[in-house]
Amino acid sequence: MIALSLITLSSCTNNEKPTETPANPFLSEYSTPFKAVPFDQIKTEHYMPAFEAGMKEQLEEIDAIVNNDETPTFQNTILPFDKSGETLNRVSNVFFNIIECNSSDELLELAEKVMPMLSVHSDAIAMNPKLFEKIDYVYQHRNEMGLDDQQIRVVEKYHEDFVRSGAALPADKQEELSKINEQLSTLSLQFGNNLLKENSGFKLVIDDAADLAGLPQTSIDAAAEQAKADGMEGKWVFTLSKPSLIPFLQYADNRDLRKKMYDAYYNRGDNNNEYDNKGLIKEMLKLRQQKAQLLGYDNYANYVLAVNMAHDAATVDQFLIDIFKPAQALAKRELTEMQAIANKEGAKFKLEGYDWWYYAEKLRKAKYDFDETQIKPYLTVENVRNGMFNAANKLYGVTFTQNNTIPVYYPGVETYEVKEANGDFLGILYMDYFPRASKSGGAWCTSFREAGHDINGNKVYPLVSLVMNFTPATDTVPALLTWDETETMWHEFGHSLHAFFSDGLYSRTCGNVPHDFVEMPSQIMENWVAEPEVIRTYAKHYATGEVMPDSLIQKIENSALFNQGFMTTELLAASILDMKYHELTDVENLDVDAFEKKEMDAIKLMPEILPRYRSTNFAHIFNGGYCAGYYAYTWAEVLDKDAFNYFKSSGNLFNPELAAAFRKHCLQDGGNDEGMVQYRKFRGQDPEKEPYLRARGLE
Repeated sequence: MIALSLITLSSCTNNEKPTETPANPFLSEYSTPFKAVPFDQIKTEHYMPAFEAGMKEQLEEIDAIVNNDETPTFQNTILPFDKSGETLNRVSNVFFNIIECNSSDELLELAEKVMPMLSVHSDAIAMNPKLFEKIDYVYQHRNEMGLDDQQIRVVEKYHEDFVRSGAALPADKQEELSKINEQLSTLSLQFGNNLLKENSGFKLVIDDAADLAGLPQTSIDAAAEQAKADGMEGKWVFTLSKPSLIPFLQYADNRDLRKKMYDAYYNRGDNNNEYDNKGLIKEMLKLRQQKAQLLGYDNYANYVLAVNMAHDAATVDQFLIDIFKPAQALAKRELTEMQAIANKEGAKFKLEGYDWWYYAEKLRKAKYDFDETQIKPYLTVENVRNGMFNAANKLYGVTFTQNNTIPVYYPGVETYEVKEANGDFLGILYMDYFPRASKSGGAWCTSFREAGHDINGNKVYPLVSLVMNFTPATDTVPALLTWDETETMWHEFGHSLHAFFSDGLYSRTCGNVPHDFVEMPSQIMENWVAEPEVIRTYAKHYATGEVMPDSLIQKIENSALFNQGFMTTELLAASILDMKYHELTDVENLDVDAFEKKEMDAIKLMPEILPRYRSTNFAHIFNGGYCAGYYAYTWAEVLDKDAFNYFKSSGNLFNPELAAAFRKHCLQDGGNDEGMVQYRKFRGQDPEKEPYLRARGLE
């Protein structure tokens, strides 16, 4: 570890003392309570020196492994490699999370410099021939070294990582691969930056109150607050953040304005302006295909999937199309019902994509007497949060205690101490609820530090963050959630439980599960949120404290299959589009918009539905870790629905034996073996597809 103490001397009189520059907080272990990130001490100028020091430190650690003359073993090769890069991990975990949730032009410019540096650094390690020679030696002799099962798995996974990173390639091919990786890191960052600019650059400004017709008062008030913040008091401003966008599409009577919002959202990155992403997509796909071929794969999808539960593109393609067909059939029935409502109201038009949310809301009210504005007063951020904390306590015994003394990166972020039932410390949870211009859209769970053990076997406690974009409170009404937002909070919370419970001596396997397994721990929590006995524990009216009446709970239950055809179809269409992009072997003449249309036409996607993300704003696959992996949400949902059905069939939603088994095999020890092996340890059998089909209304 490198510790730097910087002293600055200034011109001074004899009575003046030298001015001490605060030490870079990244360059030593945090001295804060719980070793939490000292956000109050971190400045932008700390990042680059910390990145440079961290990379230098890790290369020195690698040199120590390589220059060790002893016969390679787990203890002198694999273990020190597994624990290398502590400083680099410390600064990276903070920096890359902050540029997503509290960015600035200065940080984005810094990221453009840092990303290629990190790519070169990573490749310098992954393609170090002497390091790979030592790792390969341990791999070849792993069954003769007296290693336990977990040590053998760590050796095997690292060997696989190195081969997949080009360690076995000749030097000229390694150089080519390194250049590809460097370019991809820069292009991916640029894609995300463009999308951030497109998100924040659009505002629908309304100055005529008549154009607000149909909108709930909470949306109107939020738009007035946004206008005030933008210096347009007396007007209403709607943005592309989901809390602003979705209610507008659901309730606004003005069809032309709905179309304007809809088009702005789906055309992000496709406006032929300085933030257009089509060229970036083409270049990224070209580089990914080159990378796949260098590493011996016919396409990038098969390269990615080789280490996932699905194993290959053909399996995923068949899985997706088998569900897509009944999903779209259901969506077409939904459309027919909505068109009937529109016709009855005197509409002289055929419904378009920008009409779907609006008439779906009318259909929900007609079929189920369900109006979402009826339930929102019971779903304050605090109520929903407390409900999920209570559910986790019933399942696993864990507790969450707010601690306002822990430094945060933005005002209003909440922090909680997480403990076992016996009081043992588990980690810190950060919760960041509301949108801002410096935050990316959507919701996610991430970590400022991951769980595990250090090289001496001491426990390392995670710092886990949930980031959302919910409608904030107004002067008269607290922050109220839609049902979708309620499920979103519980979904991300499921990821956090996975992060807190992950345990293991080795970084390579602690919490490290296949990509198509990782959404299962999050999605399973969405099942508890809608159970009547659970709803009664948290859904309480913000003004009266009254528990949500059974009549409303019954409406939620009755409408569980509402709009499932649409939601499943748009999700699967995006998953199929992702796969088709990464199955390409020639992108030289790729026209992004034309390709998207061709592939959606090939599956006969109905024109009233677009993929959940169009190509130019598909951040999951061009700015995230989901390339050839967006199918994972559906794959994991088969697992989570089967798992929850196991709980429900036991007669106890909080069955302690099943909760303990799920925690151990799927959360704590998830990286100890292949994903399906770990799932079978919990379930006793392979997952059944019927609970998923039933939950989606696709039986």
